[in-house]
Amino acid sequence: MKSSKVRMLAHGLCATLAVWSLAPSAWAGMGHTYYVATTGDDNAAGTLDAPWRTIGRAARSVLAGDTVYVRGGIYKETVDVRQSGSAAAGPIVFASYPGETAALNGSGLVVPAGAMRGLWNLNNVSYVTIQGFDVGYYSTNSSTATPVGIYISGGGSQVQILGNRIHDIVNKLERCPNGNAFGIEVYANDPATSISGLTIDGNEVDHLRLGCSESLSLTGNVEQWTISNNKVHDNDNIGIAALGFESMVTSSGSTFRSQARDGVISGNTVYNISSQGNPAYPAGDFSSDGIYVEGGTRIVIERNLVQQADIGIELACETSGRFTSNVTARNNLVQFSNVTGISIGGASSSNGGTQNATIVNNTLFRNDTQATGSGEFQIQYHASGTVFENNLLYANSNGLLVNFWPGASGNAGYGNPGTIDHNLYFADGGVDNANWIWLGKSYTGVSAYRSASHSDQATVLADPQFQSITTTPPDLHVSATSPAKGTGLLLPSTTVGTLDYAGQPRLSSAGLIDIGAYQQP
Repeated sequence: MKSSKVRMLAHGLCATLAVWSLAPSAWAGMGHTYYVATTGDDNAAGTLDAPWRTIGRAARSVLAGDTVYVRGGIYKETVDVRQSGSAAAGPIVFASYPGETAALNGSGLVVPAGAMRGLWNLNNVSYVTIQGFDVGYYSTNSSTATPVGIYISGGGSQVQILGNRIHDIVNKLERCPNGNAFGIEVYANDPATSISGLTIDGNEVDHLRLGCSESLSLTGNVEQWTISNNKVHDNDNIGIAALGFESMVTSSGSTFRSQARDGVISGNTVYNISSQGNPAYPAGDFSSDGIYVEGGTRIVIERNLVQQADIGIELACETSGRFTSNVTARNNLVQFSNVTGISIGGASSSNGGTQNATIVNNTLFRNDTQATGSGEFQIQYHASGTVFENNLLYANSNGLLVNFWPGASGNAGYGNPGTIDHNLYFADGGVDNANWIWLGKSYTGVSAYRSASHSDQATVLADPQFQSITTTPPDLHVSATSPAKGTGLLLPSTTVGTLDYAGQPRLSSAGLIDIGAYQQP
């Protein structure tokens, strides 16, 4: 696990679960279908009329291609899935019975000391699906026990986590480095076999007390994965994280380092993510990211809404001499962050940094609500090869748009973070309130900033003409006469994506591209 950093500061259950309506015969012919019910008996046949009592009983009995339907109700148990499905026979599917919600409830269960333990535990398995469960109320106050909602470890492929709600996973101790919890944790600690083809889609992850850990986290040797359409909110540390360069402990006790790679984070809604009030951090700390790539590589972050996190999206590396690299953040909407909208680079000169980040067609709106002096787009230590284009930045009354705050001392060789141009800037208070920080020096007025940075020569400082900034939420589509309309730099679809934030084609019918996250018709 990675800790959030201390920065330099200059709904109802059923309504939120994914709709799931497969009939009991949906997988007919792929294998056996079994049933579990609170009124069942583990000595029964596991049929619809004679169901088993526990999900664990089902997990010990299934083979590739089998489906387990769990009837609605509360199940107080932790479940170990050790059997894999296969491409030929089909996946092993565990699902709430259609129209009902099965709750895996950890209240009263003891998290083992010295261990990371989930309510669901999938170790070294492939072709397994967990769908439509309520997973929650698992807690401890131990410095050595780590509760997890859904825990995936080892190696394997084609695991799907779909349409579940994971909530109230708590470590009451909340200390660093121990005293942690996770909502969904993927700990890919097999150096020979990655976790690949993983899909985490349509889940809700909320009301977690995490210590130094993350709400939804991928760590280590994990590749070719998708985290999509999840709702992550009201947690006291990082929302979605893809991590690398940790010292991973294998099943045999040896260690190695790897990184999350070749993945997609798309269509997620992340909000109310803050370390403020988390006892693992100093009072007044705001250092939790909505989306965090820390040491990962070749990852696309697109079409996400991040609102009221401490840092909206961060691409960084905490390990000295290492980098988050080749990450693209595009068509995202980031607003009302406590500290900054998007941040790249290491938080200190002793950290690693960011290489070859492509940040295009995002809308950043009124971030830095805590007036930390961090601005809309923050550049920290050891950032190079950056492409920052076609972004729409609207600062609050602080007016700070780009904040490259490290001076030349301690950041040798990183005076030029990359290409920053073809953006649209504005701030509350108008063009006269817009300001920038470059290599630690402050500039008011776009001409002085351009002269100092040699950046943003084609950028526009003007009112973007949003549809409405007084409504809740604001409508950040722009008007037909906006200076953002049709004025973006034409970039290949491999860079900018094919869809805007709202799912509309990224290019207009005239073949033009707008600045910002929305493409107007």
